[in-house]
Parts: sequence; C-alpha cells; structure tokens
Amino acid sequence: MNNASSKAIAISHVINDVLSKDRGRLLAGLISRLNDFQLAEDALQEASMAALKHWVRSGPPHNPEAWLLRVGLNKGIDHLRRVQREQRKVEGLADTFTGGKELDVPETIPDERLRLIFTCCHPALEEKSRIALTLRTVCNLTTKEIAAAFLDSEQTMGQRLYRAKTKIKAKGIRFSLPEADRWHDRLETVLTTIYLIFTTGYVLEEECPRTLCQEGIFLARLLTKLRPHEPEIEGALALMLLTDARSASRINVDGVMVPVEEQDAALWQQNNIDEAHHILSNAVERKQPGPFQIKAAIADCHMMKPNPDWVQMSLLYQSLWRFEPTPVVALNWAVVMAELDCAELALKKLDEFKEGLKDYQPWYAARAHILSKLGQNAEAIIFYKLAIEKAPSAGTRKFLEFRFRELAH
Repeated sequence: MNNASSKAIAISHVINDVLSKDRGRLLAGLISRLNDFQLAEDALQEASMAALKHWVRSGPPHNPEAWLLRVGLNKGIDHLRRVQREQRKVEGLADTFTGGKELDVPETIPDERLRLIFTCCHPALEEKSRIALTLRTVCNLTTKEIAAAFLDSEQTMGQRLYRAKTKIKAKGIRFSLPEADRWHDRLETVLTTIYLIFTTGYVLEEECPRTLCQEGIFLARLLTKLRPHEPEIEGALALMLLTDARSASRINVDGVMVPVEEQDAALWQQNNIDEAHHILSNAVERKQPGPFQIKAAIADCHMMKPNPDWVQMSLLYQSLWRFEPTPVVALNWAVVMAELDCAELALKKLDEFKEGLKDYQPWYAARAHILSKLGQNAEAIIFYKLAIEKAPSAGTRKFLEFRFRELAH
C-alpha cells in the first residue's frame, strides 16, 4: 500500500470518528440554518466527501467539527442557489448566514440536538416515523439498521424517512422547542417515542448491530444533559436503566422468558440499579409527579426480593391511572391485583377492556394467567393458545407454552 493510500485511509478514519461522535450535533446545526432535513443530510454528506479530499492534502483542521459545519452550510446554500427560482430570496438567505462573506462558524458549536429531538418527535408525525427519524438523525443509525429493527425492507424504511422529512417541510414544522404552555404535552410525546425505541429493542429476538435499548438510554441521557432537572426525563431514564439491568436474566439457557419475580437477581447489573435509584430519588424530590416516575417506581417494586411489593405496586398503578387512564394500564393493574388474591376482580377488570385490547397479545396472556389462578383451567388453556399464537418473540412463546403444558397435563 503506497503512502497516499495509507493517508487516505487514516483521514477516512478521522472523518468517521468525528461523525460517529458528532453527526447529531452537526445535523442539528445544519437543519437549524437550512431549515430542511434532507438538504442538511445531503450537505453533511458532501462536506464529508470534501473533507476526505482536502484533509488528505493539507491534514485535518484544528476543529474538524467546525470545518464540516462551515463547508456543509456552504454546500447547502449552493444547492439553494441552484434550485430556487426566486433568486432574490436565495441571496437574502445567504446574506443572513454570511453577510456576503464566507460563513462564520464559531469554534464551539452550540448543541441544538434538543430542538432536533423535538422536531423528529413532533405529534404531526406518526409513531413509527417519529421513531425512525429520531434514530436516523440523532442516533446516526443507518436506514438499513432501522429497517432491520422493524422487519421492513431498506427501501420501505427509506421511503418512510423521506415522507417524514417531506411532511415536516410541507407542514412548516418549526425547528424549535415548544412554548411553555405546550412543553408538558410535547415532552410526553418525546419521552414516549424514546421509550418505544427502548421497548422495541427489548422485545427483539434478533438484535440489530446496535441495540435499540442502548439507543433509547443514550437519548434519555442526552435529554438529561440538554434539559437537566426535568423529573419526567429523569423518571424515563431510571425506568430504562432498571429494565435494562435485568437483561442478562430475562431469558434462560433454554431460551425461555423468565418473569421478573422469578429472575436470578445475582445476574442483574447492580451499577444500573444504583444509578436508577439515585436518579429516581432526585426526580421524586422535585415534587412534580408524572407517569414515567411512577412507572420507574413500579419497576423498582417489581424487582424487590424475596418478593415484589405487590401492595405498593397496586397503589402506584392507582396513581398512574390518574395520568394515563388507558386499557394497557388497566391490564397491568389487573395482573397486580391477581397477585393480591383479587383474581375475580382482576378478571372483571380485564373483561371491561376487552374491546380496546383485542389486538394486544398481553391481554390474552394475562387472561390465561388469571383464569388459571381461579382454577378455570379449560378456559385458561384456550387463552394460552391464543396468547402463544400472538407471541411477539420466541422467548415469550416458549414461556407461554411451558405454562400451557402445566395446565394441559
């Protein structure tokens, strides 16, 4: 390999390292100035290609991130000059950035990823599109990786991402933080999106190259950094850390899912648990209760040894119901009630929400479990079969099959 080739490979590694660490920040900076997701992505790609050419010749600059942002902005504005019909409007845009001179980019680039996350998670976008766009722009997952996580083709996911970016532009969705009176609702949308990223990874049998669980935790940590002292952000992070702490004990050697109360606590990641306890304690001290803080507290009660604190969990679900009076909360509350010798009441509660949960696999599993507690084995077997058919993963399916065999024999 000659010297030029070696140098090109070395510079390519430098560029890749910069993008792996700061692509989200760079994209946020470009989007905030160009006001166009796709143009910002294309401009950053062109800037990366230009960097390979220029840095091989003259070496990496003192501040590679500022160089890429400056060149990316110039590339974006050049594109606008070429494609816009209203020349005066384009010149005005360029003057806004440059004053007619080369773009002035500060050495320390402001971190605008909080605005990027809120834009990606805008309520106008459908749930799956919010998740995909956040993973692509903030987490730097490739379209192929995102497609694999959702069992879509790369082409289908690419089209989804394109439609999401187009919708943001067409609807004039601003690259900004919500006003104070809308902050709570928009934050809840953001946290729900991030938690869905985490839970999607949690139920996957085949992990994508970078697990979505870790991407969810990364995003929650990023939010706590960009917006500190927000108790619901802290609650969401604590919830994910507690759940992730159990990952090594969730599936046994036979590939069977193990319920939390039956897991070997020696396999849990104690450092994650300790961090979650600290974060949750700080959140609770702020005296601004919210659903993610309550869900984190429920997860903590479920992990108590030798037995979960079912009484406290029931009280917490009662509190959660005030924030989220949903069929899913009712289902989880019913399962806890069944553990408190209130199986008949739990079954009645499940049946109240039958219509809203008829396509939700855990409803069938919960009903089978509660029927078996009531000794109604024949009907429980029917619902175990239905739950097995709808199981989202091999581990869950094997667990339900084990319970089914216990009743059938």
